[in-house]
Amino acid sequence: MNGPAGSLRVDRLYKSFGSLDALAGISVNVERGEIVSVVGPSGCGKSTLLRLIAGLDRPASGSLHLDDQPITGPSPRVGVIFQEPRLLPWLTVAKNVAFGLPRGKPDGRVMALLRAVGLEEFARALPRQLSGGMAQRVAIARALAPRPEVLLLDEPFSSVDAFTRMHLQDLLLAIWQQESTTMVLVTHEIDEALYLSDRVLVLSGRPARLRAEVRVEVARPRDRRSTQLARLKAGVLTELYHEIGGGREWSPSRRQPEVAAGVP
Repeated sequence: MNGPAGSLRVDRLYKSFGSLDALAGISVNVERGEIVSVVGPSGCGKSTLLRLIAGLDRPASGSLHLDDQPITGPSPRVGVIFQEPRLLPWLTVAKNVAFGLPRGKPDGRVMALLRAVGLEEFARALPRQLSGGMAQRVAIARALAPRPEVLLLDEPFSSVDAFTRMHLQDLLLAIWQQESTTMVLVTHEIDEALYLSDRVLVLSGRPARLRAEVRVEVARPRDRRSTQLARLKAGVLTELYHEIGGGREWSPSRRQPEVAAGVP
């Protein structure tokens, strides 16, 4: 049976590093065109899960499928955006975006993406001439250039200021509406997860298990100040506080500094 292009299936996934257990039986399905965020305590295995989905590492047991095909290694069907832009400093912006595309491929796709991220006039600039936010926009365009069915994002906006972060979030949503790309986002920012996502997966401490799934049934475009998002945030914080607070329930009167900042 053929599933829709861009759907992910993660089934009973285990991963260890020597004697350290990182993931303990995680199962999740991501439907085509969904945006799903993953949050959890620091070091719980969020990025490990993303690397496994990307085919950059192998699980100890369990299975991963893109549509009905097993994920056994990196694939052009899956794009990855890391915390840092990782641009090649000797290539222009346009050539960085085109990097990895077949030789001789028309540059119409490259220029269309640069227009989409607002950098068309910087096509011939070098990475050293860009701000951090601009460089990350180039990284987004590069990841989308081969038209991946799935885009994996590992804390992609963690290195930019709050205003730039919000701008990049809105840019990502605009591109998602055009491309209908399935997205899985790892983030420490609960507000970001709720603003962007259809679902938020809350992982436990290491070894990571799926502790909770929060459905964000809020119409887009979303208001960051929405009381609906605020209520959902309280629920996510309660799940996280249970992990880092020894089983106690979260309440605003006794939240820890890292929880108050939305960074478990």
